[in-house]
Amino acid sequence: MEKIGIKRIYEPYDSKDGFRVLVDRLWPRGVKREDARIDLWLKEIAPSTALRTWFGHDPAKWKEFRQRYRKELGENDAVDKLVDLLREKDPITLLYGAKDEQHNQAVVLADFVMEYGS
Repeated sequence: MEKIGIKRIYEPYDSKDGFRVLVDRLWPRGVKREDARIDLWLKEIAPSTALRTWFGHDPAKWKEFRQRYRKELGENDAVDKLVDLLREKDPITLLYGAKDEQHNQAVVLADFVMEYGS
């Protein structure tokens, strides 16, 4: 596993993105499926609806969100699928829809997967 990137789905496609994986449970607003240029929508790896709703992208809840989401990931079979993809594809870019580039599930997921897969 060499490279895993993180990018808002609203940012323009770049060939350097490599294999593009959408990691949101809900399809991002305003993005046409045909324009998204995703290779895989791995919605089952996203935070649970309950966790996503509780977090509400509130930076004050970030530390607790990270802990809860990592716990969910530890029990999620989709993590193995993503780790396998990382071994096969290089690079991989995790796509997300949140406005906050520092406090979103893709940040937590990238860290978790890199630790898990090593």
